[in-house]
Amino acid sequence: MSIEAIPEVRVSVLIPVKDEEATLRILLGEIDAAFATMPETEYEVIFVDDGSTDRSWPVMCELARDSERVRALRLRRNFGKAAALAAAVDEARGELVVTMDADLQDDPAEVPRLLAELEDGADLVSGHKADRKDPLGKRIPSKFFNKMTGVITGLKLNDHNCGLKAARTEVYRRVPLYGELHRYIPALAHQSGYKVRELAVNHRPREHGRSKYGFERYVRGAIDLLTVMTITKYGRRPAHLFGGLGLASGLLGFVLLAYLTVVKLFGGEAIGDRPLLMLGILLVILGVQMISIGLIAEIVLHRTANRREATELIAERTKTLEPADVAEPAKPLGAK
Repeated sequence: MSIEAIPEVRVSVLIPVKDEEATLRILLGEIDAAFATMPETEYEVIFVDDGSTDRSWPVMCELARDSERVRALRLRRNFGKAAALAAAVDEARGELVVTMDADLQDDPAEVPRLLAELEDGADLVSGHKADRKDPLGKRIPSKFFNKMTGVITGLKLNDHNCGLKAARTEVYRRVPLYGELHRYIPALAHQSGYKVRELAVNHRPREHGRSKYGFERYVRGAIDLLTVMTITKYGRRPAHLFGGLGLASGLLGFVLLAYLTVVKLFGGEAIGDRPLLMLGILLVILGVQMISIGLIAEIVLHRTANRREATELIAERTKTLEPADVAEPAKPLGAK
């Protein structure tokens, strides 16, 4: 059966995979069992092989051959979870998506509860591993990460990085997915005006394979947190970020130079060889450069922004206008 033959897929289940050959058949069985409790909900399952070195891809191909609901994608190499999710989102046909990890720690039995939250008005529901079955070495950094993410992004969640989520597909197509930004999908969705909720879900101990998370993941995640802060707080007003830093730097440099001027004029001291002179000059130059970068960023944003981006921010309409009802752009003065 072709994918076109599956009628009106409502939910797409997206699963990035990296070396999980032992879990895939079990996971698919649990997903089917979860949706069996919602017989009216048509669904599909999309596995994405993110550079596996074991037999994960052959297993996915077998699952896709045996079930018309299953599709499998294979990336050319390991690009990371965010890229795998982005590829799956592009292929998703459902108006709702569910994401989960392939290691069986996420419990598919929680999917009906997550979807019920979407039916209740949420745009994205993030799982919260309230009783997390991971080693202490993963839980402590995760708590710190979640606290910092909440402070910086303004979205207070207990667990920003839970792999088990449900959302309207448009949310995943709206937020950027690259690097390690999959960790910050709830925060990015919240910044775009979507309604984000959190739901405590069952979390299971890992019984197959090994964890893919190491110290380097936390380092990359911290760097990407700076990216998220820039996107969420200053993405539409970059001059406020660079201009603010530039003004602070320039003001400090001005104060230092003013102090040295007073010392020179009223104290008669030589200031040519004082380190403060060089520091003050450098701070003023840095301030001018930062303000200039902010203004250039505003010009670029102004040139690239368009009305289509603005219309994507609209949540509802009272009526849909026909193309003939939309006013044409005004012609320049003097144009015929």
